[in-house]
Amino acid sequence: MPWSTRELADLAGTTVNTVRHYHRLGLLAEPDRRYNGYKQYEVRHLVSLLRIRRLAVLGIPLSQMREVSSGGGGTPDVLRDVDAELQLRIESLQEARAHIAAILQHQAPADVPAGFEAVASRLSENDRSIVHIMSQLYDEDALADIREMTADETDDTGPDIDNLPPDADEQTREELARRVAAIIVKHLAAYPWLSDPAAHLPRGTQISTQAFGDALTELYNEAQLDVLFRANVMAGELLASVQDHSAAQEHIEVQDQRAEGPGARTS
Repeated sequence: MPWSTRELADLAGTTVNTVRHYHRLGLLAEPDRRYNGYKQYEVRHLVSLLRIRRLAVLGIPLSQMREVSSGGGGTPDVLRDVDAELQLRIESLQEARAHIAAILQHQAPADVPAGFEAVASRLSENDRSIVHIMSQLYDEDALADIREMTADETDDTGPDIDNLPPDADEQTREELARRVAAIIVKHLAAYPWLSDPAAHLPRGTQISTQAFGDALTELYNEAQLDVLFRANVMAGELLASVQDHSAAQEHIEVQDQRAEGPGARTS
């Protein structure tokens, strides 16, 4: 007894639209039609459809099914390519599961940037936005350091920056800037690459700087941007003074060593 398109699809565990799609691609032969114009499928059509579905389950691209189903010489290579792609998908799925586990463990927002689940509680909405952008600009080594900086519990300036109103007064801005500057100096000492991050910016310095600058401008208000600018200037001045002091101390030590060296006057 011949089958209709729907009956054939049901037997193969697929849909009528899928059967029609295989017809359009030339993968499944068109059957004869009855006197009333309806298609009548036979066993050979069912077997052919089941073979196509089997290849689809294996992940064989539709564009290569004809060659594989005919046992072409390139079949092993196609299968190896599919297997390699499946391995990548498996690794991606395993990584996604690990991130989901971390999100659940730390009760973090589902959209927290990858790898920052453990410190999500320290990230404001703007922080998460900035970190998302950073994850597209910095390499993995830099992001690992940024995670450590984010986890720094001695830095309590985040909430104050987040809650700073656009019309914050001068004293409030100056005091907050000094606190932020101290944190910046601490991080620059621990992570020297922050002074020159070019080596950690795969997309290049210009596009990364532009993207980061645009993000700050859009996400933070005038007072917040002012505090961040002041803090960076203060941090630069603090570092310069420390370096000048170190250079002066080194110069004194060299002079002392010369004075105590061979040929120096002795008492």
